[in-house]
Amino acid sequence: METLSAVLAIVAGVGAAAIVVARLLAPVVPAAAAAGRAVVSLRGPLTLAVAAVATAGSLYFSESAGYVPCRLCWFQRVAMYPIAVIALVALIRRDRGARWYVLPLAVIGAAISSYHVLIEWGWVNDSESCLLFGPSCADVWFEAFGFVTLALMAWAGFVSIIVLNTVSFDAVDLEENP
Repeated sequence: METLSAVLAIVAGVGAAAIVVARLLAPVVPAAAAAGRAVVSLRGPLTLAVAAVATAGSLYFSESAGYVPCRLCWFQRVAMYPIAVIALVALIRRDRGARWYVLPLAVIGAAISSYHVLIEWGWVNDSESCLLFGPSCADVWFEAFGFVTLALMAWAGFVSIIVLNTVSFDAVDLEENP
């Protein structure tokens, strides 16, 4: 399950990067604009898919695999779980404005995940406060492909949700048809 989750996180990260590249190329490469518009038209279902998979994955790792979440993992869950619920309700209600409710949670989650990755990789020291509430935030339960940890998977999920819900290809339409 660790490898599958790591692959999904890499796909989410690469997908987010591809959307950004498509947006940068859109004014000069019509195929990039068309591909970007196609992906962004699925922003609601894709946001739900990323958040639901991240939520299910975190529950699997803690409840089935026995990985005890650290303090920062809990904070990341607090940001991700509501995104899944908001995205589901938005999809059912066809609410295109829900992304504005999702974005603050995703930005907060990405910031926490970024900090957690820096701790796991040893670039920032773990504070002793993590040990008061469970395992150290520097503990790495597993590392797939030599760099993908649980915190990096959460970061990839949050970043992909941010990109899906902020990058727009609307201006490309205006540039093509003034």
